[in-house]
Parts: sequence; C-alpha cells; structure tokens
Amino acid sequence: MSHLNVISGPTASGKTSLSLQIAKQFQAEIISADARQFYRGMNIGTAKVSLEEQNEVKHHFIDHLDPDENYSAGQFEDEALAFLDAYFKKNNVAVLVGGSGLYVNAVVHGFDDLPRTKTSTREKWNSIFESHGLEHLQQKLEEVDPDYHQQVDLQNRMRVQRALECVDDTGSKYSELRIGRLKSRSFQVHRLAILPPREELYLRINNRVDEMMDRGLEKEVESLEKWKNCNALQTVGYKEIFDHLADTMTRDEAISKIKQHTRNYAKRQYTWFRKQADYEVFESNSLEPILRHLNQRLNV
Repeated sequence: MSHLNVISGPTASGKTSLSLQIAKQFQAEIISADARQFYRGMNIGTAKVSLEEQNEVKHHFIDHLDPDENYSAGQFEDEALAFLDAYFKKNNVAVLVGGSGLYVNAVVHGFDDLPRTKTSTREKWNSIFESHGLEHLQQKLEEVDPDYHQQVDLQNRMRVQRALECVDDTGSKYSELRIGRLKSRSFQVHRLAILPPREELYLRINNRVDEMMDRGLEKEVESLEKWKNCNALQTVGYKEIFDHLADTMTRDEAISKIKQHTRNYAKRQYTWFRKQADYEVFESNSLEPILRHLNQRLNV
C-alpha cells in the first residue's frame, strides 16, 4: 500500500523543517502544495525551501511556473496525481506539505468541476472592486461564505472575487461547490496539522518578516517589478513592498502591514485546521511524537 503523509498548518508553524525530517526518515520525496512557491523568483517572500534543503530531499512543484502564468487547483490536482501515480510504482511513501486547504484538498479529495463565471458576473464584480476596493469584497465574502473566508488568502483579490462570482452564478457557497463527492485515491492519506500556541505563532511570524527584510525582500520585489500586477504578486509580502516602492507607504509601515496581514491569515488558517476532524493535531513540530504516530499508521 502507498502512503501520502500530509504536513499542514498555518504559516510559520514549522511545516518545512518537519517535512524535511519526515521525508528523510521514510526516504521519501516532497510535493509542495504552497501555491506561491510554485513561482520562480518568489523565494524570500514565500519562505521557500532553500536550494541546500532541496538538495537534501527532492522537491516537486517548486519553481514550477513564471509569475505571469495562471495555474488552478484543478491543474495542480491533475499534475500531482500523475506524478504520484508514477512515483508510487517505485516508492511507498511521499510527503505533501502546504498550509492552504485548497491545494492540499485538491490532491487528497479532488474537486468537482466548477462552472465557468458568466461574463456579466465577472464585469459586475470587477466594477464593485474598482468602486469599493478589496476590503468590500472581503466583507461580502464573509457574509455569504464564512467557511471559505476563513481559508482563503484575503489579500488575493482574484480568489476572493472568484468565490463571490460563483455564489452569484450558482446560488451555492463556493466552499461547498469546491468539494462535493470525494474522489477515491489509490493511496492512503495521513494528515497532520502543526498548531503551536497562537502567541508563539504570532511571534514567529513577526520574527520571520524581520528576517525576510534582512535577507533582501525589497530587492527581490524590485526584481519582480514587471510582474507586479500578476495574481501571484498581489499577495502578502509582495503587495505591501510594491506599495512602499511606489511611495504610498513608508518602509516601516510596509513591514508592519506584512506582519499584520500574515498574522490575520494565520489566524484564519488556525481556525480552519481546528475544525478539521480528519487532521491529527500537534502543538509542536517535534519529530519524535509525530514519527511515532506515523509509524503506527503505516504499520512500520
């Protein structure tokens, strides 16, 4: 039997270091389900696994795309399953790591085929965004689909708007439409969520943002200038620095906003994972208890 170990949790919870340790223990390779790490050039702002770490354990779906390429969770599902089908012919264990329920669920559960947005609906929400801004869309999403509001990166305008368009066109919540009938998989899935105490998590986030700035996040953002309007870069850590470079906020204000937006996103991730009955929750990414749990599941 083939096994997929899923390592999830909020941003800065310690998923990356744990996934490396787990992969080494089981001589496994890692699939990244972090949507922003798919993109080349977005290294510091996404806390992408280093080249040294990638040399230690083989990773897949990192630096997979240019920032201007569109890539859906449905495409990821198809490509990740094709990879796993070939991989499990020679290996028994793989590791999937990511903090987004959207892309993890694409592999674990699969998605129903969602309807294409009507042109009139897209135009309507484009107009609402232009008139009222992103915060208004965020508020509307919380009203009509609070479950998805907790999961989605609220700074990603296109994801927020897509959910609102879907509700308009179908009369159903986007969170319900995304997962209908669960698709069967040819491998067993073991899901773990790392949920440190909140204050500890928020401190880690603040420290991580400071480290990103020290490592050269501003220069990284400058190098991505030609793609600044692409969806991949309209996200936390990049949008704020672009605003700073455009002189619409100071450097200190940008750093403060990145910390605030990241904490807000982590809070929603935290709440969502707490509600998931199919995740085994650990407060720490300490290897020993997690490895003991996985060995029991894998009958090692």
